[in-house]
Amino acid sequence: MILNMTRANFLIGFDFGINNIGVAIGQTITQTSQPLSSIKSIKGIPNWKIIENLIKAWNPQTIIVGLPLNMDGSMQNIAVRAKYFAQELRKKFFIPVNMQDERLTTIEAKSILFDLKGYRGLKKSLINAQSAAIILNSWIHKNK
Repeated sequence: MILNMTRANFLIGFDFGINNIGVAIGQTITQTSQPLSSIKSIKGIPNWKIIENLIKAWNPQTIIVGLPLNMDGSMQNIAVRAKYFAQELRKKFFIPVNMQDERLTTIEAKSILFDLKGYRGLKKSLINAQSAAIILNSWIHKNK
């Protein structure tokens, strides 16, 4: 007897920032995501070796990058850099990259982390990774 096992498609999400980039992993079967880590950037330049290692380790089918928008829907100044980061991911790894609205994700991430860990949870690296998970989860549920 041959079993037809549905294979999960892994996704990786990024919350781009000038100094830190939050990273989360998700998958399509459970339609969930979880924070993974935060990557330091130097003067806005990502550590591409760490990103490459994450891509190799997780083998994502799709990459999601947060798009920084103002509450009125206009782009924040950093949005241009986030879009450039997304383009570079596409060029370097030949994986589809989608942008996802990231409005209010930092506030939501802080709330989640405070509930879980109190003030100790409000570290920048944890906030960035949790924000990436929120961005990724938002994209997953929008594209079911």
